[in-house]
Amino acid sequence: MKILFTFPGQGTQHEGMLQNLPGTELAQAREVVGSEVDTLDSAVSLTHTRAVQLCLLISGVAWARELERRGVTPDIVSGLSIGAYPAAVIAGALDFSDALRLVALRGDLMEQAYPHGYGLTAIMGLTLPQVEQLIEGTGTYIANLNAETQIVIAGTDEGMAQVAERALAKGASKARRLAVSVPSHCALLAEPAKKLASAFEPVTLARPRCAYLSGSTSRVLWQPEKIADDLAMNMARTVRWQEAMISANEREARLAIEMPPGGILTCLTRQAAWEGETISLERSGVDVAVHLAGRLQR
Repeated sequence: MKILFTFPGQGTQHEGMLQNLPGTELAQAREVVGSEVDTLDSAVSLTHTRAVQLCLLISGVAWARELERRGVTPDIVSGLSIGAYPAAVIAGALDFSDALRLVALRGDLMEQAYPHGYGLTAIMGLTLPQVEQLIEGTGTYIANLNAETQIVIAGTDEGMAQVAERALAKGASKARRLAVSVPSHCALLAEPAKKLASAFEPVTLARPRCAYLSGSTSRVLWQPEKIADDLAMNMARTVRWQEAMISANEREARLAIEMPPGGILTCLTRQAAWEGETISLERSGVDVAVHLAGRLQR
């Protein structure tokens, strides 16, 4: 039986999320990206995609390494969207310093492409075929397949509002605008993804130490070049989180530990026919994670 580390995407960030981090990752980040690190998790900074994504990278790596120092090591890692970057770092496929530079560029490219008027909206209570009918003619796209009845769409504010109104009329339990200011995981970000792919060309990735499970393809990737492609292009590819968690379950992962911030992935993983334990580190704490891991490994 195996341990899975999961890393959340945008929408989970909150002010002050880098305060009291364990380890030296914050200091390392300051050496790479400079003094902006000191205010990355301020309310003003978190209105920008670059800051949000850097915060999620730093936080994910710091907390995962803290677990490793406590003797809990993953057999599988998987991240949703930007969460793929800390997953790749913890797997040993991507150097942390390289990840910081690439994520800073990723956030800039995404925000520059769509500085305002776009984003993501979660539709809950409807299936994929139902949502696919609702988005016709609105200029919006399917972005995330998070669970059987949790679908995220991407597009303009106006288009998403139109779909949300249709969804509620159709019987959706909720249609919620997410705290994401760009239309991620659809064709609208194809060009920024290509530019990021070019930035990966001089970066050397390594074969991962543990299974790197793509949140976009729901497949385990071992080849460095395929991991680089997954990281560069995932901003323009549909997230298939439910399928990824089913894949992890089939690979005998029986403890899923979600890195801070938040607990969204923990809830989504439980909905994917998960057969073991799944916890949010932020809500349950490191001691609980260590205890559960020890019990699993006995």
